[in-house]
Amino acid sequence: MQQIQVISIRNQGKTSAGSYQLMSHKPLTITAMAKDKTLYTCNDCGATTPRWLGKCPSCGAWNSLVETVAETPASGKNRMGAAFAALAPSSEVRPLAAIEAVDVARTPTGQGELDRVLGGGIVEGGVVLIGGDPGIGKSTLLLQAVDALQRSGLPALYVTGEESGAQVALRARRLGITGSQVSVLAEIQLEKIIATLAAQQPAVAVIDSIQTVYSDQLTSAPGSVAQVRECAAHLTRWAKSGGGALVLVGHVTKDGQLAGPRVLEHMVDTVLYFEGDTHSSFRLIRAIKNRFGAVNEIGVFAMTERGLKGVSNPSAIFLSQHAQPVPGSCVLVTLEGTRPMLVEIQALVDSGGVSPRRLSVGLERDRLAMLLAVLHQHAGVATGDQDVFVNAVGGVRISEPAADLAVMLAITSSLRGKPLPKGFIAFGEVGLAGEVRPAPRGQERLREAAKLGFAVAVVPKANAPKKADKAFEGLTIHAVERVDEAMALVRGLD
Repeated sequence: MQQIQVISIRNQGKTSAGSYQLMSHKPLTITAMAKDKTLYTCNDCGATTPRWLGKCPSCGAWNSLVETVAETPASGKNRMGAAFAALAPSSEVRPLAAIEAVDVARTPTGQGELDRVLGGGIVEGGVVLIGGDPGIGKSTLLLQAVDALQRSGLPALYVTGEESGAQVALRARRLGITGSQVSVLAEIQLEKIIATLAAQQPAVAVIDSIQTVYSDQLTSAPGSVAQVRECAAHLTRWAKSGGGALVLVGHVTKDGQLAGPRVLEHMVDTVLYFEGDTHSSFRLIRAIKNRFGAVNEIGVFAMTERGLKGVSNPSAIFLSQHAQPVPGSCVLVTLEGTRPMLVEIQALVDSGGVSPRRLSVGLERDRLAMLLAVLHQHAGVATGDQDVFVNAVGGVRISEPAADLAVMLAITSSLRGKPLPKGFIAFGEVGLAGEVRPAPRGQERLREAAKLGFAVAVVPKANAPKKADKAFEGLTIHAVERVDEAMALVRGLD
C-alpha cells in the first residue's frame, strides 16, 4: 500500500491578463493499492524468473514457464515447514542390519487390473496420482473402486470439486451401484477438506481433482503452480501422518503431460496414466512410478454400460482376426511390466514419390528409420524409394527394443507380398552391426506364445531354451544370431 500527497488547487478567479491565482495549498492524501508482483515459474523444475522466457534458464525446458503471483514472505518461520514435516520425520541413526524389514500390507480394490498396476492393492498412507484425458474414465474407475472398498468394510470419502453430489449419484446409478455408503463431499477449499478428513478419518479418500482445490493462504487461482503444489503437500501430509490412503485425480495437457508442476509427481508414491482412444471401448492404465510395485506395469479395461471391466486376456485385443495370414503382419511378444503380451505389428510398403514417407504409430519413428538402414545394409532389402508405414494394433505404445525383429520381418513380408506362416511370432533387439540381441525374460515370452497356441517362433539365440520343457510343446523355436540369417530362415518357411 502506498500513500501519495497531492496539493489541492482552487481557482479564485481569472485576472485581466488571463492568469490564475492559487488560493490554498492544503495537502490531500490519496491511498493507492500496490500492484501484485508476478513471477514466472517453471512447471518442470520449479525455478522462477521475473519475466517470461521461452526456455527455462535452470533446466532448459521449452515453454514451461507459467505466470504466478509472488507471495509475500511471512514473518518468522516458513509456513510450509509444518506441511512437509510429516513427509520426512526425524529419527535416530541405526545400522541397516538392525532395521526390521516389514512388507507393507495391501488392500485389494475389487478391480483386478487396477490391483495389478498398484502392485497388489492400495497401501495405508500411500498417495496415488492418476491422470488421463477428459472422459477417459478416471472418475468412473475410482467410484467403482471406492464403492468396493467401502463394501469390504473400509470407510471411504469421495471429494469432488468438478461435480455436485447429485451428479455423482447419477453416475453411480448408471454404473449399477445401489445402496452405496460412500461419503461424498462437494468442496474445493483445502482447509474445509482437511477438516473433513480429520473428522471423518476415512481409510480411503479420493480428491477429484487436485487442479480444482485451492487454499486461502494463497492469492493465486485454483490450478496454478503454487496452489497445486501447496494443496498436494497438505493432503500428502495428512496421508503420511496417520491418515488413510489418498488418491489424487489430475488432468493432462494437450501433449499428454500431467497439468501442473512436475514436483507433484515427486511427492506422491504412485503415478498412473490412463491411455487409449476415447472412441474405442478399451482403456490402458500404466504405472509410471510406483514405490510399492513394478514400474511400467499395465492394466487393460473395457468400457461398458456398467463401467470399466478388467480384461483378463489382453492379448486378444491387440491381435487382428484374419481368416488367413496376410502380408505385412507379424506378431510380437512384448513385455509390459511383468506381463508378457502379444501384439500384432502391421507394415505396409508402397511405391513412394520423390521423398518417401516413414510413418509409425505406436513405435518410435527414429528407430524405424534406423531399422530400415540396417535392413538395407545387412540383409540386402532396399526400401529407399518406398513409403513405409508401421502400426501397432490396438493403440498400444511399444517402447522396448525387443520389437525390432518383428518390425523388420513385417516390413519384409509386405515388400515381398508374401505372408508369414500361420501361428508365427518373433522378438529380439537388432543392433547396427546386424546382430540379433536377446530380449529380457525371453522364456516367459515363449511360454505365453505357446499357451495361446502359436506354432513357430524366431528368437535370439540367447533366448532359446537350453532343454526341453513341457511349457513349449507345440512351439517350434528357431534361434538366430543375425538379421540376414532370420530373413533366410523366414524365406525357407514359405
